[in-house]
Order: sequence, then C-alpha cells, then structure tokens
Amino acid sequence: MTSTMTNNTLIVYSDIGCPWASLALFNLRRAAAREGVDLAVDHRAFPLELFNSRPTPKWILDPEVAAVADCEPALGWTGWQGPESGYPVTMLPAMEAVQAVKTQPGPPRAALAASDQLDAALRHAFYAESRCISVHTEIMAVAEDCPLVDTAHLDGALRRGTSRQALFDQWEEAKAPEVRGSPHFFLPDSTGLHNPGITFTWPKGTPQPSITDYAPTFWTSLVRTLNDPAPGPRLGP
Repeated sequence: MTSTMTNNTLIVYSDIGCPWASLALFNLRRAAAREGVDLAVDHRAFPLELFNSRPTPKWILDPEVAAVADCEPALGWTGWQGPESGYPVTMLPAMEAVQAVKTQPGPPRAALAASDQLDAALRHAFYAESRCISVHTEIMAVAEDCPLVDTAHLDGALRRGTSRQALFDQWEEAKAPEVRGSPHFFLPDSTGLHNPGITFTWPKGTPQPSITDYAPTFWTSLVRTLNDPAPGPRLGP
C-alpha cells in the first residue's frame, strides 16, 4: 500500500465491529490529543463479515470486548446491555457511513476529520452504550452528536448508497497480502503495522483472550514520529 499523504496522515483498514481495532484507534486518538498533533486518519473498511461470509458471532466478540475493557478502563466499555434481538447483525451500514462522510463538501482533510469523528462515535455507541449501529436511524442519531459531520450530506449519501461501492472496493483492496487483518495501519512511508501496541493469545479452553503485553506508550511514540518532519526510524509491528 502506497501513500502520497502528508507526514501526519495515515491509512487504517479495520472493522468497526473489531474490538482490537477500536482499542488501537482509541489509543491513537488519545496520543494525538495529548501530544497536540493534528492527525488525519483515512479509514478503509476491512469488513470481517464479507471475509468470513457470516456475521461476526456475539459469542466471539463478548470475550474479546471483556478482555479489552479490562485492560483499558478509559474506554468505558460494557458487555452488551440491550436485548439480544437488538444486537447488530452487520457493521456494513456503519462502515459505509464513515466512507460517506469522507465525501462531504469542504476541504478533504476536514472531511477526513469528520469521518474519524463519526467512526469514534459509532464505536463508542456500540461498545459502551449498546446501541444497534446497524440501523440507519441509529447511525444518524450518533452522527447528530458529531459537530464535524454534515448530517444532511450523510443522510442523502446513505439513502442513495453512493458510498457502498467504496466499501466493496476497499474489501477488494484488503484482500492484498500486505493487509493482514483488522486493524492494519499504513504510515505515509508505506510501513505497515498490524494491530500494534498489544499482544494476546487465546489459550484453548479459556473463556477469553489473555493479553500478554499492552503498551499504550507505543502510540505516543508513533504520533511523535508522524509529527516529526525529519526522517526517522521505521516502526515495525
């Protein structure tokens, strides 16, 4: 994956329904805020349900969410609190909405900031508030609380499906061997980072993954590297 973007812009392939991606993006945004770095994130879809030809099972996500919530309380995540009938069966509409916001009128960098704001809000709505972000009205309700998002543009784009093709095109892109899963980050120099800053195993017979290393400071180092115009060392996984 190549990029001609500025030094503090990066690409990420992820699924909104992936707890590991949501943790990584939380740490990235938190580090950027603490460092005062105007970071731009270009979201690309890694739709697990299309790769796996099924919805991501709740029985798989529940223990992953619990493990992530335990290691990073600042997320405010809880187990699913809504009725089973309200659990999202698909994340495609939410990921399509993030792509749609990237096309809203205005400077491209401002549209990226708006799409990242909506991405963060949708993840929080699902993991922390047990909201069914498969539903159009729920997506729009989340978007209404995102001041950077042009909600009229988003609503129209979702009604017309104008960003659906982008979602499927990104699925095809994500089949490339360079993209190893959700999340996979690409830095401006094309360095790829698959789920950095955390290591976990899922021993057979255990109820949830075991996180063996968690390093939020990785993201501080990364943000500083992106903000430094001078060439620096390449960061590996």
